[in-house]
Parts: sequence; structure tokens; C-alpha cells
Amino acid sequence: MLPPTFLLRTAPTAVARKSSSLVKAAAVSSSSSSETSFQRPLHHHQDQQSKSFTTINKQTPYNLCFLRHGQSTWNRDNRFIGWTDTPLTDDGVLEARLAGKMLQNSGILFDEVHTSLLRRSIRTVNLVLMEMGQEYIPVYKHYRLNERHYGDLVGKNKKETVKMFGKDQVKRWRRSYDEPPPPMAFHHEYHPAKDPRYRHMTHLIPESESLQCTKARSSVYWDEVIAPALQQGKTVLVVGHENNLRSLIMGLEDISKEDIINLCLPRAVPLAYRLDENLKPLDRPDGKLDEATGFLRGEWLGGDDAVAEILERDRKQVYDTTVEQNLEMDESRKNWSDWMNLIVGEASPEAKAKAERNDEKMVA
Repeated sequence: MLPPTFLLRTAPTAVARKSSSLVKAAAVSSSSSSETSFQRPLHHHQDQQSKSFTTINKQTPYNLCFLRHGQSTWNRDNRFIGWTDTPLTDDGVLEARLAGKMLQNSGILFDEVHTSLLRRSIRTVNLVLMEMGQEYIPVYKHYRLNERHYGDLVGKNKKETVKMFGKDQVKRWRRSYDEPPPPMAFHHEYHPAKDPRYRHMTHLIPESESLQCTKARSSVYWDEVIAPALQQGKTVLVVGHENNLRSLIMGLEDISKEDIINLCLPRAVPLAYRLDENLKPLDRPDGKLDEATGFLRGEWLGGDDAVAEILERDRKQVYDTTVEQNLEMDESRKNWSDWMNLIVGEASPEAKAKAERNDEKMVA
């Protein structure tokens, strides 16, 4: 049975011997002076940092971090989500808080955050910033950072769809560059036009999107908003969804149309980039691509091994039809939740109430 995301072994002795690298990332001291660690604020030339107060290392003022949201109800249920506004589960809240701990302890401080109009992403932002003590920075939301639209697949169980159409077809719908899923009819139960947040832009709602369509949408926001902020020397956090982040990373890393089908991203593990003046990734300290995906020069703050474990679990959850149980809901997931609550601690009642109020305000 494959361990769930960020699993800690059930036996305390086993945990003591070999704890998850994600937990280590969350628990490491922020005073670490390792050459590969992210440092506390450092000042650069005024022309580069005129509107910014932080950076994450001494090598470049251009720093960027991507983060996929925590587990939502339809992630848990293994359903295609798209633009449907599914909330975080309790485990999703825990994942987001753990991501915030990793970011806090890495030494990163952000100048601004960019996210989608969907509350699973918005609440992840709120929880991360509360863990970091950075609730005061600007948060910008835009539909161009929404997840890709999964068309008529929205609401369907992923593994049942694999059984019906086959692994290869579903993988092309989920991960290929230019093959969109079947279109969504206007009378579909989950059509976004029924959602009041899109009432002024119903003509822009797609029937379905390939990654190519998603990239065309998100690249406008990158070119007009994110890139200019980075060029001003701001340290930027982008919190989003697997496919809209894949579309941005595809451009950043120059991943080919043929190779992008093999890039998958885990939930709630920060991916940090150091960029040059042309906003292209600098090499990792080891000079290699990440071992989890084999494509990236960014650094997983939870560690490559932990990310590889998560991605393998996610692969089995969708494509392995011999695995009958839901890997997001089995006993090992409960063990993970219990251990993570010990690691990050219970959120205070004030923090919980604040997050819920912020969620309602941001979605309204």
C-alpha cells in the first residue's frame, strides 16, 4: 500500500529513525547557514529593489516560488475539478499549513502573492501567510490563474474514467499539450456560468481547455503582471493549480510540447526558483535537474525524494486500476494527519476564524 502525501510512519521508533523529508523541511531551524538554504532578507542595489524589501539568497534579486493548493474535497474523492469551486478538506488545511511552515523556516519573505479565483487556492494563500506571519502583503486574484477547464470530465471519477476510456486517453486529456477533454455543455451541472464570480465574463468561459489553451490564458498574466513584478526585484509567490502551474513552468523551463505530458506537480510543496535578469532559472546548487520530475531547476523545499513519493502515489490513485481503495482516504492517510497535527500544532481559534472570514471575503 502506497503511503499518502507526507506520510510519517505509524511507529514512533520508525519516525525517529527516518522521518519524512517534508517534515524535516517544516521543522528545520530558520537560522540555518547552509549554502543551499534560503536566507533571510538581504538588501540589493536600490534600482533593483526600489519597491521590495526581501530576497531569498545572495546570488540574484529575482526570486519566485510556486505552490499548488492543499487537498480539496474533489482531490480527496478523485474527481476532475477544473473551475468548480471545491473547498479544502481538513487534511488540505493541514497541507497548506505545513507548506507555510516550510516557507517560514526556509527564510523566504514575499512581497506579493498571485492566485486564482478559486477558494481552494485562496484559502491555501491565507493559511500559508498566517504561518509565515505575512498576512499584510498584497494578494492578487485573477481568473487567468484558474485551473484548466476539464470540460465534460468535470465531476467524473478519474479512475472510473480510466476504466472507461483507457489510461493513454485519460493521460492525454490530463497532461498532453494540445488535446482538450470533450467540451462541457451549457446545461452541465457544474458549468461555471452558474457561479456569480463569473457573471461579468460569461463570454470568456471556455467549454474545455488543453494545456495549450491554459498556457495562452496564464501567459498573459505572466507577461503583464508577474514578470514586471519580478523585474522590479520583488519576491513573488504564485499559488495555483496543477495545470495552470504546469503551463507557467513549461514556459519558464522551456519544456517541449512532447515532454510536458510527463510533468506532474504535487500538492502543497513549495517550488523555489532563483532567476537571472532575463527571468530564466539559475541552476540548482548541485547543478542538476530535480530528481522528482527530471525537468526542473527549481528546488522542492520538501525534498526531491518526498515529492517523488507523492507523485507515485498520485499516479496509482488515477491510473492503477488494480488499486481499489482510495489512497486519499485510507488508514495510512489518517496516520499522516495525526502526525502532522503533532508537527504543525493546532491552529488557534482566532487563526481559524480569520482564515474563514478571509475566504468568504475573497470569494465574494
